[in-house]
Amino acid sequence: MALSLQSAGFSDALVILGAAGIVIPAFARAKINPVIGFILVGLAVGPAGLGRFVPQLPWLYYVTISEPHAIEPFAELGIVLLLFSIGLELSFKRLWAMRAKVFGLGAAELAGCGLLLALALAWSGQGISAALGLGFALALSSTALVLPIAGTTGPVGQRAFAMLLFEDLALVPIIFVLAAISPHGGGGWEAMLKTLLTGTASVAVLLVIGRFALPRLFAQAARTKSPELFLAASLLVVILASIATGAAGLSPIVGALLAGILIAETDYHEEVEAMTAPFKGLALGVFLITVGMSLDLETIAGQWSSLLIAVAAVVAIKALVTDLLLRVGGARPGVALNIGLMMAAPGETTLIVLTAARAAGVIGAESAGFWQVVTAIGMTITPLLASAGGALNRRASQRTLDEVEEVEALNAYALIIGFGRVGRLVAQMLEAHSRPYLAIDADSTNVAAARARGYKVRFGDAAQAGMIDKLGFDRATAVILTMDDPVQVNRLTRLLRDRFADLTIVARARDPNHAAELYRAGATDAVPETVESSLQLSEAVLVDLGVAMGPVIASIHDKRAELRAKIMEMAEMDREPRLVRRRLEDS
Repeated sequence: MALSLQSAGFSDALVILGAAGIVIPAFARAKINPVIGFILVGLAVGPAGLGRFVPQLPWLYYVTISEPHAIEPFAELGIVLLLFSIGLELSFKRLWAMRAKVFGLGAAELAGCGLLLALALAWSGQGISAALGLGFALALSSTALVLPIAGTTGPVGQRAFAMLLFEDLALVPIIFVLAAISPHGGGGWEAMLKTLLTGTASVAVLLVIGRFALPRLFAQAARTKSPELFLAASLLVVILASIATGAAGLSPIVGALLAGILIAETDYHEEVEAMTAPFKGLALGVFLITVGMSLDLETIAGQWSSLLIAVAAVVAIKALVTDLLLRVGGARPGVALNIGLMMAAPGETTLIVLTAARAAGVIGAESAGFWQVVTAIGMTITPLLASAGGALNRRASQRTLDEVEEVEALNAYALIIGFGRVGRLVAQMLEAHSRPYLAIDADSTNVAAARARGYKVRFGDAAQAGMIDKLGFDRATAVILTMDDPVQVNRLTRLLRDRFADLTIVARARDPNHAAELYRAGATDAVPETVESSLQLSEAVLVDLGVAMGPVIASIHDKRAELRAKIMEMAEMDREPRLVRRRLEDS
């Protein structure tokens, strides 16, 4: 049956696609953050905007959203896809390495912000239960807005992601605690224990099934050479995992994150990430439009002073607590201030907790409505807060960069990104051959220790937006990427190759498959750790067995060249089509 031109779905789709295809590019051209653009679109086309004039001007029906609740499922899908894409950038090894930040820093940030906000609300006249419910609701930040800005790597991204991940994990316990302290007697403690048991069981089942089933599923999809089937399999995995954790009482976003991590362990994560990115962006835009539709300019104008005080108080308290915790944890002042401002506003999970608190009778309808408007305003200004924090962080970083004056005088040098054990050895070999170099590292403690030992090292985070122009890549004779973070190495390689077509880029790779990815990204040379350790072991064995050093070195050199040629051949074969992932054969 054909879709009627008078249907609400048709007009809503027209508005959403019009916002994505026309309005948002216009905002981008004016250098206005797309997040703010989508929220302003929602404000304009919602029932409190142009939608109120539809009875007088019927033609506005086609450029407004008449049923805001009808698009909310698409907004929730955007959040699910966002968490799924974050999972694709992780691995179980990396997640395990972050456990101290997640359950240490993340728990401290949520508890500190929640309790301090609750004390402020109790002082303003709220009851204890209401103050606790509102305090922990407002302590939650926006995963949907912060992570696309901060990323998941680097000093800012790693800490922000750890705190946001803990907040997402704590969402369900917070809701059950609200039921437990409800004046209606919701029996929340028993429900929370049951959910903990069923949720743990569902996660364990997903882990087992995902480990064995996903590689086979995507291998079958890849063999068909059908992008449509590959995309369908990806979305099926996300939705099933979200349904499973949702049915167990956990948040669907936990299932989406877990699905992303499981797919990240397969050989197909790059294809999945590339195919789902457009859907994530559009669905996230729909979510932001619903946020804008929740704003009513008349309500804001009537309560502007109270709203202004509430937003300022929440932002100030959260920024202060987060900043202090990060500084105590060893973060640089610029990084701490950047994350503090970025995480200062409440987020989409705040709206979920406010709804639950209202349903439990912990807060009244009027109070819930007021804080929902505060949350919407806070989400609107989140990009502005993040931009201000980033500018302050860059200014602090620039002061640190200016300290190494002798390196500034060099006309050209090899640029080493990452100064751990691998970076130090590269620097030593360059010094041995009288080649100038400059090392960049994002760990201020590591930089201070290295400079004390005489190395030419600067502080800087090469993965941070805008830092490429600050770090002297245009003067580099070669760039050596030594970081132990495959995602960051891949991204930086692509970025550098796009900016500097003739630059020599030598990158550290974990294994031959990762090396092939780096060659596709534009690396001049990619050095797999597993291959080099095997070659060094072979050299030692042959020499110890009495083979002359000259022939051994020659054979090792030939074998290295042979393996490099195979890796480059694999990279070239994987360019088109990228769905079929080749593996390096045992040599």
